[in-house]
Amino acid sequence: MTTDVETGRTVRRYPFSQAHALDMDGTYQGLREDEPLSRIQAPYGGECWLAVRHADVRTVLADPRFSRSATVGQDVPRPRPEVDHQTSSILNMDPPEHTRLRKLVARAFTTRRVADLRPRTIELTRGLLDDLRAAGSPADLVEHVSMPLPVTIICEMLGVPVSERSVFRAGADAALSTTSMTPEQRASARDEMLGFMARLIAERRANPADDLLTALVQARDSEDRLSEEELVAMGVGILIAGHETTMNHLANFVFTVLTTPGMADGLRADPDAVGPAIEELLRIVPLGAGSGFPRVALEDVELGGVTVREGESVMVAIHSANRDASVFDDPETLHADRADNPHVAFGHGPHHCLGAQLARMEMQVALGELLRAFPDLRLAVAPEDVPWRTGALVRGPKELLLAWGR
Repeated sequence: MTTDVETGRTVRRYPFSQAHALDMDGTYQGLREDEPLSRIQAPYGGECWLAVRHADVRTVLADPRFSRSATVGQDVPRPRPEVDHQTSSILNMDPPEHTRLRKLVARAFTTRRVADLRPRTIELTRGLLDDLRAAGSPADLVEHVSMPLPVTIICEMLGVPVSERSVFRAGADAALSTTSMTPEQRASARDEMLGFMARLIAERRANPADDLLTALVQARDSEDRLSEEELVAMGVGILIAGHETTMNHLANFVFTVLTTPGMADGLRADPDAVGPAIEELLRIVPLGAGSGFPRVALEDVELGGVTVREGESVMVAIHSANRDASVFDDPETLHADRADNPHVAFGHGPHHCLGAQLARMEMQVALGELLRAFPDLRLAVAPEDVPWRTGALVRGPKELLLAWGR
């Protein structure tokens, strides 16, 4: 912690502490109460602002005066050493370019399309739970269920062979690594992933199929609605985002349910309660180890009681916004039946998660089926002995050993 000589403001090193399991650093609560927009020293790229309140986070995510594209190629505050040069990634675009690409894939993730996928998701989940049982107690939820389920679903939607998952799993690990890989390892995995997607696109050109990747290829070749570089980046982005966060959060949620007294039995007794419980888990369980995806102010903006100057960067703490006492009653406590739950776990504004409905459905199905199939499910180790991912932008168990029976 230092003090800015010109303004007298405290500048805190960020993240405030090393993420441990699913714990939240208490600094966030203090900032929400006393300093909703604070100065932080990011791991790389210098100082920026951090927004921690619900209203301010929503503003930064939705207000066009805060730009993602302005960060590309710039040495802005960020969690990883590399400067992001990916101009073709939808994550780095502002409207209208962002809108142009989002429209190409939005139809694949509508509520109706996700509802159509539910029977297949149930079928896959039950098969994976059979595999979990066959592995014998104790068995790893990550290996047998929480990783293969979203991987298989997004592969089938996009048109990617599940057998090739070692390539894109390595690419996903690289995309979300902060210190778990060297810059050289991240670059190598990223290049392999891009090459993998380029080969799949070439195959779809030669042999079209009824999948999302073929539709994107046709949008490129027949309608010229995106460039070849954007096509490859879009394929990679959908593949990684379509499984990585769901994989980690499903394991996070099972851990939380099994370590919250009475919660598992309550959800077994009332299967309809799984939906609201998932929303509350999304609210209270932090996915990020810190904050990412900075935005740059395109003009002076009044926010959180201060003026963010043109050219300054802002990061948002979504996990802090989801515990804002001005929005949520008793925000530090998990209430599985919380009725009013306007959390921002999937973001907000133009970059609101495209696959939010798909992720919700997968987690509802997986948690409900797991609890139904294993009425005496429990952690096989003490909660403090569960190993967690480190050196990454997201949190999740490296393995989650579950036990049942005697």
